[in-house]
Amino acid sequence: MTNHKDVSSGKISDPQRLTDAIFSEYIRDKFEIYSYRNAAAILKESFPHEFSELCLALQKFEITTAMIREPGGSKGPIAKYVDTIFDDTWIETRISADLHVKLQHAQIKDKVLKEYTREGFLDGHRIDFVKGRVALDLEWNSKDQTYDRDLYAFSAFYEAGAIDVGIIITRGSSLDNAFFKSLGKVLKKDGSEGSDDVYKKFGASTTWMGKLLYRLDAGRNGGCPVLAIGIKPSCVKDYGPF
Repeated sequence: MTNHKDVSSGKISDPQRLTDAIFSEYIRDKFEIYSYRNAAAILKESFPHEFSELCLALQKFEITTAMIREPGGSKGPIAKYVDTIFDDTWIETRISADLHVKLQHAQIKDKVLKEYTREGFLDGHRIDFVKGRVALDLEWNSKDQTYDRDLYAFSAFYEAGAIDVGIIITRGSSLDNAFFKSLGKVLKKDGSEGSDDVYKKFGASTTWMGKLLYRLDAGRNGGCPVLAIGIKPSCVKDYGPF
């Protein structure tokens, strides 16, 4: 993975020592964490309740090799699992907005030259979980272009004043080919061993931390502070060869 030009290690993220000071050693042992535009500090200081709930979710976060080995689908077992570690106050949210425009005379106060409304100026952007002014998305194994959609949604919500910080939980860089090759074959729907190799499901052009950091370093989140959290092998039960 690391040979691709569109991969990054977080070269313009916040200083790692500052981010590390915000999260416990236990969480840092389970996840790679990168903060952009002071996202970690904003989350902890401005939204302590949401920060606490995030930390509790990360502490208990645990997936299994069977989840990883299951065949793909519209919503896989890992996405369904993440639904269970955030309560129903974290709500999938869609934003829509109209833009009211006024062109005013530069010299004559309150004289409106033209006025109109652009309906549907914002429409259709969705985020998996929103609570208060905190947004969170999970990307486990989608096409890496999905990050562009997520970051654009964060930016749209942020510019509209709906959120102050976004979080993406994704596959960490240490969940690599060597890890997935150790898991053997994809399981069939009945749970029996299939013929396809697990690692072939997780190509370099799917969602993993290097692809996300590349986009964050390029500023595709706009002005929105973003916390990038990468799942490490220590989150996986039954890790080992099959």
